[in-house]
Amino acid sequence: MDWSDCYKHMLPYVFAIETPEGSGSGVFFMYNEARTLGAVATAAHVVEHADESKLPIKLRQHSTGKEILLQFGERVVLVDHRHDSASILFPVAEFQLPVEVLPIIAADKFMPIGVEVGWVGYPSIALPHLCFFSGRVSAFLMGEDSYLIDGVAIKGVSGGPVFSLLKKNQPQLLGTISAYMPSRIRGDALPGLLRAQDFSPFHKTITTIRDLDEARKKQEEETAKMLLEQQESEAAPDVPAADA
Repeated sequence: MDWSDCYKHMLPYVFAIETPEGSGSGVFFMYNEARTLGAVATAAHVVEHADESKLPIKLRQHSTGKEILLQFGERVVLVDHRHDSASILFPVAEFQLPVEVLPIIAADKFMPIGVEVGWVGYPSIALPHLCFFSGRVSAFLMGEDSYLIDGVAIKGVSGGPVFSLLKKNQPQLLGTISAYMPSRIRGDALPGLLRAQDFSPFHKTITTIRDLDEARKKQEEETAKMLLEQQESEAAPDVPAADA
C-alpha cells in the first residue's frame, strides 16, 4: 500500500472551489456521452447558497492551475440537500482533464469497518496548498448513507474526495467530506470523527445527464420535488406521541 502514489494519481482530478462566500474542495468524476460536459462532486453546503443567489463559482484544477469563473448561466449545480452532496456541471473545453474517470464504488456497496482510507482538500489554514489525510472507517450509517472516519476535516476541505486503494495504488472514489464532529465535554472541543457522505448520490448524475439543458431540466424537477415535500411536511397535522 502506497498512499504517496495514490495521491499523485488523484491530482488531475482534484479541484479547488471558490464562491464569494467561501471555499471548498471537489473532485472531477464524470463526462457526458459526448465528452463536452463534465462534473465535479463536492458538498452541498460549499456551493448551494452561491448557486441559489446566482453568484459566480470558480473552479481551479490542481494539476494545471487552470481556473474558470462559472457564471450562473454557464453551469448547472445539482444539489442533494439530504446527503449534503452537489454536482457542478460545466463545459470541459477549458481544462486538461484525464481521458479516463476514476473508479467509483458501487452505489449499493460501502467500505468495511476498519479499512484505511485517504482524502484530500484545501484547508483554510494552509491555503493554497492541497493537503492529504488518512484514517480508518469507524462506522457506516446505513440510514444516512455516510461514513464516520477516525480523522479530521478542517474548514476548506469540505467536498474533497474520500478514496480507497485499488491494485497498483489506483484510487477508488468512496465519498465526499461533509463535516467534522468534535466531542464536546463542558464546552471544550476534543478529538471527534470525520463525517463523509458516500458517493451514491452522484451515480444518478452519471447515468442521467447528457447536456446542460437536460441538467437544468433535472435541476428544476428536483427543486419542485423538494418544495412539494416541504409543503406537505408543513401541512401535515401534529400527532401526539403515545405514552411509553
